[in-house]
Amino acid sequence: MFMGEYNHTVDAKGRLIVPSKFREQLGDEFVVTKGLDGCLFAYENTEWKALEEKLHALPLTNASARKFARFFLAGASTCEVDKQGRILLPSILREFAGIDKDAVLVGVGSRIEIWSRESWTKANVYDDMEEIAENMEGLGI
Repeated sequence: MFMGEYNHTVDAKGRLIVPSKFREQLGDEFVVTKGLDGCLFAYENTEWKALEEKLHALPLTNASARKFARFFLAGASTCEVDKQGRILLPSILREFAGIDKDAVLVGVGSRIEIWSRESWTKANVYDDMEEIAENMEGLGI
């Protein structure tokens, strides 16, 4: 399970250091794709395969299902960790998430979210947590 929040910078070549605690679980190669809320999602290969299977099982005749699968699969990229613990984030993914220099990597259970620091700061507001917590009861939490 991924957890924690780490701040890093993206260098001029588009390389990002992956925290060692995350690298231990991700291995030397993993998948990064477009995520929801304007961030990127990073998946360990087993988790990615499970998501791929679920996307593959969606009905081809459903326009929303096709769009949903296209969103996650078209931008997906396998990233390899170099000897310095960095990955090369493809430019299309950096542009999607608005990541120029400062990035925040956040462990959220089965995946890692990669945010631009600016977007993370805007999204990381929890003024409504009491209301959200009440709604979680219906989801079994």
